[in-house]
Amino acid sequence: MDNRNPTDASPAGALPQVAFKHFSAWFGHTPALQDVNLEVYPHERLALIGYAGSGKTTLLRSLNRLHDLTPHFRKDGRILLDGQDLHGPGIDVVSLRRRIGLVSATAGPLPGSVFDSIALPLRMAGEQRFSRIQEQVELGLQRAFLWDDLKDRLQEPAFHLPPGKQRQLALARALAFEPEIVLLDEPAAGLDYVAATLLEDVLDELKAKTTIVFATNDTKQAARASDRTAFFRNGELVEWGPTRQLFTHPAKTLTNNFITERF
Repeated sequence: MDNRNPTDASPAGALPQVAFKHFSAWFGHTPALQDVNLEVYPHERLALIGYAGSGKTTLLRSLNRLHDLTPHFRKDGRILLDGQDLHGPGIDVVSLRRRIGLVSATAGPLPGSVFDSIALPLRMAGEQRFSRIQEQVELGLQRAFLWDDLKDRLQEPAFHLPPGKQRQLALARALAFEPEIVLLDEPAAGLDYVAATLLEDVLDELKAKTTIVFATNDTKQAARASDRTAFFRNGELVEWGPTRQLFTHPAKTLTNNFITERF
């Protein structure tokens, strides 16, 4: 099934960085995704929108294989990263998850200081050189545009930060691994409008260095903060294309109904 708009084109003729090819997923006998064909292009912000339970989170978690150990999960079809099948032989899942980082909807600071919140996962990944950990902590904070705010507060408890900064810190933790793609599940969940828009500004700056795919229940956020948008319903990809086009001239009635209801 081809779900793209008839007029949709890849950004500036770019080759896709990620391609879902007839990808389906189930939890037991319950379908979560059905025959999804979707492409993600380098250095774009792709928003996934749809009702709760539409498959957005399953798509994100499938992209870095977090469902590998989920009981009764199964999949069909392929996900390609730079043309390579993510489920093919020889794929190192640990390396894959460094290339494709995910920040979950509930992600927040880890116990301890601001520094510890980023350093602990680096240590758990095997990095023991303190100088290297310092470098990566600084890099993560810089890439999340937090360094100037927090460089003199690294030893403060991370839970003392405002909610918006806590979400940015979770993003910094993922960025410390220098991923090629960042996946965000409800990145502005629980944030007020000011904090959410500041986070959206971060995503706009960040796309110069990485590709961003985020799932959101907030259509206004998708309209503001993405370059392209994909609308899911009951596990099916109904329509995808440039954000301005999808929000102003959707090709499918289902898309129009969802957008007008949410706006």
